[in-house]
Amino acid sequence: MFVKNKMTTNPFTITPDSTIPDAHEIMTKNDVKRLPVIKNGKLIGVVSREDIAQGSPSKATSFSVGELTYLLARTKISQIMTKDPVTISPNALLEEAAIVMRSNEVGFLPVVEDGKLVGIITESNIFDAFIELLGFRDVGTRLTIEADDVPGIMASISGIFAEFGANISHIAVYTGASGKSAVVVGTQSFNTEKIEKSIEEKGFKIIYKLQNK
Repeated sequence: MFVKNKMTTNPFTITPDSTIPDAHEIMTKNDVKRLPVIKNGKLIGVVSREDIAQGSPSKATSFSVGELTYLLARTKISQIMTKDPVTISPNALLEEAAIVMRSNEVGFLPVVEDGKLVGIITESNIFDAFIELLGFRDVGTRLTIEADDVPGIMASISGIFAEFGANISHIAVYTGASGKSAVVVGTQSFNTEKIEKSIEEKGFKIIYKLQNK
């Protein structure tokens, strides 16, 4: 799945000449944590709630309320934003976005194409895609099968489902450190007793079963 399939398009943005109160209002009103900073149609930075907190005077300051309001209104986004943020292409895979986020310790990436901001992708978007790809919310049965990590195993397991006319809707493999893999197979069928018996007879072990109705 590609970033463009899960990104948020037309995200809320702000200009570098806007102020801290401007950013705070947009974030609060629209319940967002970060805003891409745009100048002349180009992405030049990102401002977050953390940036605003760090750029605001401390609560322990001796400034009066009026002085604090004045300072905040004078502080421009360009002074507190993160410049030249890490970005990603809309044609990148979601796995690439996840790796970039982890490597750079960020939970958000502006999506840029031909120098133009076309969306944003967040950790929540990737989590939702992960749930969708593995079919955790889909109706049916999900079997987790322990199998040797050797060539041909996937063909053997899928052949068992085909033998009983059961369609495989989702599949994932988690490779272990002991030469064993956990193969998670999702099917829309609820009557999987014969499939389970055949799996066991062929030397595999079912270690978990979950049904969503």
